[in-house]
Amino acid sequence: MLLIKSLGYVGIFITSVVEGTLVPIPNEITMIPAGYLAAQGVFSLPLILISGISGNFCGAFISYYVSYKYGAKFIKKYGSYFFISESAMKKVEFFFQEYGRVSVFIGRIMPGVKHFISIPAGLSRMPMSIFCLYSSIGGGIWVTTLVFIGYLMGDNAALIAKYFGYLNYIVAFMTIGVTFYILRKPLKSALCVMKGRIETIFKRK
Repeated sequence: MLLIKSLGYVGIFITSVVEGTLVPIPNEITMIPAGYLAAQGVFSLPLILISGISGNFCGAFISYYVSYKYGAKFIKKYGSYFFISESAMKKVEFFFQEYGRVSVFIGRIMPGVKHFISIPAGLSRMPMSIFCLYSSIGGGIWVTTLVFIGYLMGDNAALIAKYFGYLNYIVAFMTIGVTFYILRKPLKSALCVMKGRIETIFKRK
């Protein structure tokens, strides 16, 4: 807690930027304690949310932009050394053209995925406005959830610290579950469209 307190808003922003890139540091270790300290009056809750969400987005955008700008050239020149072929890249591009929005949105919430989802989005040259929208929504939901867990945990700090490893996945699945419930109608329509496309492909064969 003392470390998070010493970071301040600028430190939390910078830490969130780093966590939003490829560096596999879970932002749970920053945002949950920050939320707890906000409940104690050490930090302002709105400023913590702004620092965490904006930093997280900036980190993801850096990964996306570097991949968007230089990823294709790198894969073309050095992809074979990493067993990545141009045909594999075309499959990634096709996938993100079809399902990129959902992938980025969910990927920015999932542990172990949120650090890397910006890379294929950039490599497939997903439109910047689309990436920014879905990345900010997904990342914003995740950071806000973590901050409010810390804000509400109060005297249960020791218990949460004990089961912190499980909390990471519980929060992710709860967040995705609530999100799917809210978006169930649009998702149902999207699945119907997807089913129709698959049936059309098989009929052509």
